[in-house]
Amino acid sequence: MTERSIPFTELVQSLPATVPFVGPEAIERQRGRTFEARTGANESAFGVSPKAAAAMGEAVERISWYGDPESFDLRQALAAKHGVAMEEICVGGGIDELLGLVVRMTVTPGTPVVTSLGAYPTFNYHVAGFGGRLVTMPYVDDREDPASLLAAVGKERAPLVYLANPDNPMGTWQEAGAVADFVAALPQGCLLVLDEAYIEFAPEGLAPPLDTSDPRVMRMRTFSKAHGMAGARIGYAIAHRELITGLNKIRNHFGLNRIAQAGALASLDDPAFIAQVTAEVAAGREDYYALAARLGLSTIPSATNFVAIDVGSGERARAILQALQEEDVFIRMPGVPPLDRCIRVTVGRPEERALFAAAFERVLAALPA
Repeated sequence: MTERSIPFTELVQSLPATVPFVGPEAIERQRGRTFEARTGANESAFGVSPKAAAAMGEAVERISWYGDPESFDLRQALAAKHGVAMEEICVGGGIDELLGLVVRMTVTPGTPVVTSLGAYPTFNYHVAGFGGRLVTMPYVDDREDPASLLAAVGKERAPLVYLANPDNPMGTWQEAGAVADFVAALPQGCLLVLDEAYIEFAPEGLAPPLDTSDPRVMRMRTFSKAHGMAGARIGYAIAHRELITGLNKIRNHFGLNRIAQAGALASLDDPAFIAQVTAEVAAGREDYYALAARLGLSTIPSATNFVAIDVGSGERARAILQALQEEDVFIRMPGVPPLDRCIRVTVGRPEERALFAAAFERVLAALPA
């Protein structure tokens, strides 16, 4: 059977068979051995809250039941936490799924969509999947640049724009006032997806106040990072209730399993655990800053659970990434110049940080100057 005999749409026929990320498991299968330090995917190395673990264990006994399609208890708790109405929250299978929904909701073939060149690639993947036309603006000083994004929105009359704060892959951030000014300057009929996946690791006051009365912004949060539930796939959007109604029209209502819902609800009830994780991450970032300085390298200040280390060029960064894989250490790097002069290292447990540090030093010593 050939592709021509399968009733693909013209759009699907035109798309490359690709995924935004190659998982560490795929690399392990290719290598025939596992990584000793899994410090590349920005997962939490510090597990889940004991309360969440207990709740998920208990939920296993009811896994023969569908999860609540309204995620009522979780949405109620999230609404109370953020001071918004339940009708202003949509829960989904991680931010990745929610990005797909918002693109599906706003983009048709040929629609211009604005983002930053080198920003989170899964957003681009969804835009391509629905036939949108990506318009990318360069980073400025290793940060996404609201001014150029706003100019592109105006020039292209784009209905959708993406900004991550803090940013992946560089770990940089915009101050709350800059984000608020950006939203205020957006034309009516344009929606900002404000991806705040790493917000728990950021300095206090970095996020602007929530304002669900403004239909120009949708905030996205996740349980994948500080809450340590990346494998459970659960995130949420906060927005004007009409935007949330739009997501509810097209989302998979049985897409969230009971175990994930129970774990997320319990994790919200354990702020001390989240504080412990963020403190450990802050200490780990300092370890990486100190390591890079000792090796004569610079780092990009980070408000996330990873650090970008500047190694000078994309060629050198790729060589380091490959050499570290041979040392059984998994890291990643930004995909486009000039960001790709860096490698990106997730904060692992102290023993993982030590493994990375030793391997990184060996790799650098073996590479040409």
